[in-house]
Amino acid sequence: MRYLGLDLGTKTLGISMTDKTNTLVSPFKVIHFKSEDYASTISEVVDIINKYGITKVVLGLPKNMDGTIGFAGERSLNYEKLLKSVGIDVVLYDERLTSVMAIDIVHQNNENIKNTKEKIDKIAASIILESYLRSSNDFTK
Repeated sequence: MRYLGLDLGTKTLGISMTDKTNTLVSPFKVIHFKSEDYASTISEVVDIINKYGITKVVLGLPKNMDGTIGFAGERSLNYEKLLKSVGIDVVLYDERLTSVMAIDIVHQNNENIKNTKEKIDKIAASIILESYLRSSNDFTK
């Protein structure tokens, strides 16, 4: 198995993936799209899945701190439906505070402010995927 992690925003989709041995999770890329035009990303995600032999996609599900689903969570639920409509195996994973953790990582590394948003999106996708794998014990399967 090989995994893809997704962090969906209103204009960007941060992507991470595991290596061939599922030992490491790495930031991969960011797909930019027109505001809320999520369907436009599907063909590129499918291409990545096919090119890299991805068997499962982990999509971040943003929840409010009280565990309820807000606007951002609804966006992910709708994106999940789009992915499943083209036959992609998708797992939703609670992504509370992943963007905050990603911002901390970028700042701790004294990253250049240029392309910071893109770095944060990719790192957040990596945190989502790594957290899922650790919680599901799928890291070594």
